[in-house]
Amino acid sequence: MGALDDEYMARGRPLAQARVLWEIGPRGAEVAALRARLGLDSGHLSRLLRILETDGLVTVGPSDQVGGDGRVRVATLTDTGRAEWIELDKRSDEFASSILEPLTEQRRQRLVAAMAEVERLLVASMVVIEPCPPSDPRARACMRAYAREVARRFDDGFDPARSNAVHDEDLVPPAGVLLLATLNAEPVGCGAVKLHRDAPAEIKRVWVADTVRGLGVGRRMLDELERHAVDRGWTTVRLDTNRNLTEAIAMYRSAGYREVEPYNAEPYAHHWFEKRLAP
Repeated sequence: MGALDDEYMARGRPLAQARVLWEIGPRGAEVAALRARLGLDSGHLSRLLRILETDGLVTVGPSDQVGGDGRVRVATLTDTGRAEWIELDKRSDEFASSILEPLTEQRRQRLVAAMAEVERLLVASMVVIEPCPPSDPRARACMRAYAREVARRFDDGFDPARSNAVHDEDLVPPAGVLLLATLNAEPVGCGAVKLHRDAPAEIKRVWVADTVRGLGVGRRMLDELERHAVDRGWTTVRLDTNRNLTEAIAMYRSAGYREVEPYNAEPYAHHWFEKRLAP
């Protein structure tokens, strides 16, 4: 695939430099985001960026140059860098075509489908789920995304003021926990569990971004929330949901939840579920 060539795509630079140039792209990229996305340590990425700067392809500076936070460094392509990016894109397309050309149409479709499946599984394996303070800006962004989505999908919209409240203090140990799912350090999902005293634990605000839907992230989030409740001594967990969230309802049922009588007065709920947790 060219990974071991001294000159990737015959452009006079190895794959590592070409990949960093590609990831910066015409819109530029924060250096910290590049480091997370490519899995590079700071020193290695700095050396690669320095080479690209010396070649006149990239500039690196504070993001206040583009109206952002001056403490954040951003890599931006120069005019020469953008021309090189376009040339890499063109040669990459030509290389992909050369791989497909000898194959029949049926084999082309099999190859593309297999590559897409590998990509999906690799992305799924890269999603990290871990506790996060509810005040974290990434957690706040996920909660806002959750509210926007359910407002769009619920029959009567969604007003957080009408819904049963979920306060920050409810999601901080020992009262509960908020879990954040990230992909390359970017938030792609969230979920919370409230640990009620003398009552079953309650799962709230499970949300997954469109970019990782269908990869099992929602089920992983549910499993982690259940494990958190079990580890703290709870033997039962419950949740409520809206009739329009059909995918969520199917997931809960497949995960062993059984429908029960309403246990709260949540105005947006149509279904209430409960599950016994194994120690």
